[in-house]
Amino acid sequence: MTPKRPTLKTISEMSGFAVPTVSRALKDAPDIGEATKVKVRRIAAELGYVPNRAGVRLRTGKTNVISLVLSNEFDGINDLSGRIITSVAQGLRGTPYHLIVTPYREGEDRMDPIRYLVETRSADAVLMAQIEQDDPRVNYLLERGFPFATLGRSERCSEYPYIDFDNEAFGKLAMRRLGGFGRRNILLIAPPLAQSYSQHMIAGTRAVEAETGARVEILQSATSHDERARLEAALVERMAQAAPVDGIIAPSTTAAIAAVVALEGAGRTLGKDIDLYAKEPSPFLRILRAPIMAVHEEPMIAGRFLAKAAIRAIERPDLPPMQAVECAREPVAP
Repeated sequence: MTPKRPTLKTISEMSGFAVPTVSRALKDAPDIGEATKVKVRRIAAELGYVPNRAGVRLRTGKTNVISLVLSNEFDGINDLSGRIITSVAQGLRGTPYHLIVTPYREGEDRMDPIRYLVETRSADAVLMAQIEQDDPRVNYLLERGFPFATLGRSERCSEYPYIDFDNEAFGKLAMRRLGGFGRRNILLIAPPLAQSYSQHMIAGTRAVEAETGARVEILQSATSHDERARLEAALVERMAQAAPVDGIIAPSTTAAIAAVVALEGAGRTLGKDIDLYAKEPSPFLRILRAPIMAVHEEPMIAGRFLAKAAIRAIERPDLPPMQAVECAREPVAP
């Protein structure tokens, strides 16, 4: 005989708490004591209790689902998508919400998965990355009053929850550090120009050109989002040109590795006649080459923040949206 599925009443009988108390404890309600929540969650876990989503949706109109919309491009070095997924899931732990990942392919209309989620009410909130200055996805969600949070900022960022890395500060730090080493011809491997963080990064480098006496050039034939082989080819081609390059800014691990391959292939010595300033999610690059200067960006913090920001947007739309910018901190000198 198939055992009965545990219910709120089952947990109530085992815990001694009333059904409404059990329900609110599982929803992490602020008026329920922590000891009660711990006991209820422990019993629920022991029983293998899972809320009946169909029943929840009928009663509340909610799905208890938060959808993370991501490009399906895979970078085996950075694995940023994997880190974001893991950290969002961690942020939802102990809440009634579940994570689903809605992928889209590069080159497809990025509005398609957003429209689908909103029109079918398949989720209570959406999480997005790769934000553009005038992002149609942001505009669409704001116009429909649909809860969401973003990794990155559009020009309407004051109106919704987000977390972002201070890429303008990163650009300034990179230029100042490279300028301090006497580098005057800096090549920036920029992210796609349509994305906000690319514009922030470029603005930071441009802001301190005069101060540092250095000139920044944007790599034209590839971006930091391209596959490593394409990046390497673009950098090899640029290093072969007569115009000098004595400093490189790489905003990802992949871009930094491509830069190392290209400059060493051109007979340049890292830390001697050319310097590299990078951004990475894990402390890897200085193990690869000690002279690399690398700023740390923490995607695990971002994912957990996005989860909490989305829940607040769902449950407390009357409160100001949660917003944060992660500081760019100067790396230790090589």
